[in-house]
Amino acid sequence: MQKTMTNKSDAKFFASLLVVFAASLWAFDGIVLRPALYSLPVPLVVLVESTIVAVLLTPFFIKKLFSLKHLNKKDWFAFFGVALLGGAVGTMAITKALFYVNFVNLSVVILLQKLQPVFAISLATVLLKEKLPKEFFLWSGLAIVGAYFMTFGTTLPNFSTGDKTTVAALFALLAALSFSSSTVLSKRALRNVDYEMGTYLRFLFSSIIMLLIATTTGDIDSISQVSGKQIIIFLVIAFTTGGAAIFLYYYGLKRISASVASICELAFPLTAVVLEYFVHGNILSPVQWIGVIVLLVSILKVSGIRTLIR
Repeated sequence: MQKTMTNKSDAKFFASLLVVFAASLWAFDGIVLRPALYSLPVPLVVLVESTIVAVLLTPFFIKKLFSLKHLNKKDWFAFFGVALLGGAVGTMAITKALFYVNFVNLSVVILLQKLQPVFAISLATVLLKEKLPKEFFLWSGLAIVGAYFMTFGTTLPNFSTGDKTTVAALFALLAALSFSSSTVLSKRALRNVDYEMGTYLRFLFSSIIMLLIATTTGDIDSISQVSGKQIIIFLVIAFTTGGAAIFLYYYGLKRISASVASICELAFPLTAVVLEYFVHGNILSPVQWIGVIVLLVSILKVSGIRTLIR
């Protein structure tokens, strides 16, 4: 019996690590890949990446078609919400925020992304009835504090980068709200379907929604402006930070609570700061390294809280 419990705990801890890895891939997307798409309209960017992944995952859909009979109206509504908030609104908002700060001054964007676990945990408590022990609040609070000091050290965020900074902050806040809602809805959506079908439905619905948005705004007419290099970037995103990342994320989310997943997603700012060092040469201060350690330890502690993982 004890061995079974240990194996189950290890499996769920591994699931948490997959969520961490997926969040790290999203940071790589924002710092390294997405800047190459700056010249394209944001709705078109999200439409193309969603459609490519949906097409690539069609074989999984055909193979798992029988599993759709297990979905009820609430499941379909949850998937639509995931696609609308996470696949469409959230992705467009974070892309727009990054475009506004030209992928250089990321402080405002990353700061507001740290609010995502707060929103997600609140929603998970209300919608999913997840019970949160005191130990969780201790380590999740330390994780957010560690993430702050990791990003900014002892200085305050820089809001004096021009008029676009305020707009970028609003888009980043919208992204945090959308992604946190998507985390909770994804947990609900995966209740009666496996992670393969869940990943496909997420991108299928997202591509349909984005097709309607891009057509309405007229941005779909800019498809001819996509260069050969950008096509390669879109394919790289599809196989790594897009489809593959969501695939791994849903595998992990299927096995842990939305609250734990939201803390594991703080790997996004952690990876962003590390990539900033390698890409832009921004060296971490001693205080920032302390923040890194606090964040990593907190994520590991949160991932190990058995009473939260379901």
